[in-house]
Amino acid sequence: MNQATHIADMAPAKALLPQPVLLARWLFCVAGMVLIMVIVGGITRLTESGLSITQWEPISGALPPLSEAQWESEFAQYRATPEYRYEAGPAGMTMADFKFIYFWEWFHRLLGRVLGLAFALPLAWFWIKRAIPQDFQWRLVALLGLGGMQGAFGWFMVRSGLSGQMTDVSHFWLSIHLLTALFTFAGLIWTALDLLERARDPAAKPARFRGFAVIAALILFVQLLLGAWVAGLNAGHASNTWPLMYGQLVPDMDWSRGVFWALTHDPFWLHFAHRWWAFVALAALIVLAVKVKRTGAVGASRALHVTLGLQMLLGIATVLTGVSLWLAVAHQGVGALLTGACAWAAHTMGRQR
Repeated sequence: MNQATHIADMAPAKALLPQPVLLARWLFCVAGMVLIMVIVGGITRLTESGLSITQWEPISGALPPLSEAQWESEFAQYRATPEYRYEAGPAGMTMADFKFIYFWEWFHRLLGRVLGLAFALPLAWFWIKRAIPQDFQWRLVALLGLGGMQGAFGWFMVRSGLSGQMTDVSHFWLSIHLLTALFTFAGLIWTALDLLERARDPAAKPARFRGFAVIAALILFVQLLLGAWVAGLNAGHASNTWPLMYGQLVPDMDWSRGVFWALTHDPFWLHFAHRWWAFVALAALIVLAVKVKRTGAVGASRALHVTLGLQMLLGIATVLTGVSLWLAVAHQGVGALLTGACAWAAHTMGRQR
């Protein structure tokens, strides 16, 4: 009887107590991986690499072609795409050129697989060990599900450019793919901050998304959506002058296909809208930063100021250089950081005890 009692007393020791700080550090690491994914996704888009892999093979696709025959097969499938047929030109493309664009798409997908494992495996371990506070369990499952949706949206985006006369992916699917990644990034940061608050005060409740932070976030969302459409339609090339677009404040637009088409497809309009809505976002986020500073969260306020200023400068530089690859990539990466800073700032305004 004593031995049985001793064994029963020892059993709970196999489970950990809730570990909010450890969980928060893990989520910050996962958020860092999402940031890298966004940056690599930008490179993939800007190098026109996204359609180089024409199939979605979650398991076998983790390995690149390992023989010349496999490379030839992959290249043949790419040559059958509308993008290659209509844009390769008379000179076509060499195998070396194909391997270059194939690498970026394969690397982007590989990072997605690694990111999924980096979230799912520790989540399962923490769950088994009962290290997750009960009110955070299903939120973490939802974030995992959001990551899975992100991968599916990425394939729908690629598939949209493999049929018909499309020589690029749909800018609508591209915006869904990118904005889901940024929403996941913000959700990871928000949840990690909630866990740190729980570590400091066991009675702390999750922060609420409320007040002016909601308005600022919605304004930023519109700017990110416009940016995704600009990227998807190559509208960054619509003008390489600033602040005017080739001497005009408001560019000429193509209204022949209707108002809706013009507002969602015309590259000159979208470039114009993204360029000037940025100042609406600038004003809203500066106000948010000031409000956050008044709460005593100086770090969040500074992060918002720095990322906001840098993002504006990178956007202007990207235009003036005719969409320089690395400036455009930096613009997308800092855009993700700005989203994270906005989430941090909004979280400080919604803390509850």
